[in-house]
Amino acid sequence: MLTLIHAPLSRSSRIIWLLEELGAEYEIRYVDIRRWDGSGGPDENNPHPHKQVPALLHDGTLIWESAAVVQYLTDLFPDCSLGRPPGHPERGAYLSWLAYYAGVIEPTALAHISGVTVNNPALARLYTEMCAHVIDVLTRQPFLIGERMSGADLLLASALQWMRKILPESEVIDRYIRVVTDRPALARAREIDSKPSGFHD
Repeated sequence: MLTLIHAPLSRSSRIIWLLEELGAEYEIRYVDIRRWDGSGGPDENNPHPHKQVPALLHDGTLIWESAAVVQYLTDLFPDCSLGRPPGHPERGAYLSWLAYYAGVIEPTALAHISGVTVNNPALARLYTEMCAHVIDVLTRQPFLIGERMSGADLLLASALQWMRKILPESEVIDRYIRVVTDRPALARAREIDSKPSGFHD
């Protein structure tokens, strides 16, 4: 059984989207988390080491952090369109974009939004280079990995939905958001997130 550790309207909402894309049977364990506005707090029912989300339980195994959960699930469902399983010619690019999202895109974007880059020229330069790279790639092709959406796109598009200003104003990025988020699975995930219940198939 797949159990998603989830707090509504949080980073774990993207994993509901992914689970719906996969057509997986799963249950949701709702937990409280400490939020940006200071509300909420750690929940003892949350197995995540920092009491955050997402985390995923699968037959006693705990997987946490968005990029790891996305890779785990797309590998678990190797026939899904969003993954690139071992041996696939785009496997290397897929793993690279998952790591790049977690290690570069999100941290530098959050640093930029919070103002940290103002007094950190090296971090500001990395943020600028990241933006240029993402826009350049999406100018040349519809998705991060060529012609077909992947789990890496789900990560990036979900972040852009949450906070558009993590990347500069760009018609390329706006088009990308529209394309990636115009999916029935996302509509179902939003419905689930707005009306919490336990088991989903």
